[in-house]
Amino acid sequence: MPPLSSAPPGRSASPLPAVGRSDAANGSLRAVTIYTDGGCIGNPGRGGWAAVLLWNGRTKELSGGEPMTTNNRMELMAAIEALRALKERCEVCLFTDSEYVRKGISLWLPGWKARGWQTSTKTPVKNADLWRVLETVASEHKVEWCWVKGHAGHKHNERCDQLAREALLRTPSH
Repeated sequence: MPPLSSAPPGRSASPLPAVGRSDAANGSLRAVTIYTDGGCIGNPGRGGWAAVLLWNGRTKELSGGEPMTTNNRMELMAAIEALRALKERCEVCLFTDSEYVRKGISLWLPGWKARGWQTSTKTPVKNADLWRVLETVASEHKVEWCWVKGHAGHKHNERCDQLAREALLRTPSH
């Protein structure tokens, strides 16, 4: 796994573990598994997002929040910040409990772009600003978008939910 960047201002991150150099010289990518989650109190309302990154027996946790946002924006931010944390091209299996994120990036995005960021019903795509960022950061890696059922007892998904809730509670409301 490549070195990970520090969390952006206003975000928390676990201590950065020491990691080795890339295998880029021999053409292989480091494998990283990422779990993400986001949520809000009210929708819109105060929100939090979180990610758990796993590689080579190591774990890194990221989280952050916003005072006035939506659940979908927090789900998108979790994926964006997790991918931004990777400092070199990686092979990523990104698990989300958000079908909005998984289907949006995997299925709907090409149509939105072809229609000038309009939906199939010719309305503006919600959160287009974040979809553009997610597309950019995802293009820097080889990403498989996977779904995990939320609140079903999966260890890493439950940890993301806990971290997102803690971040939400730390975030001042307007």
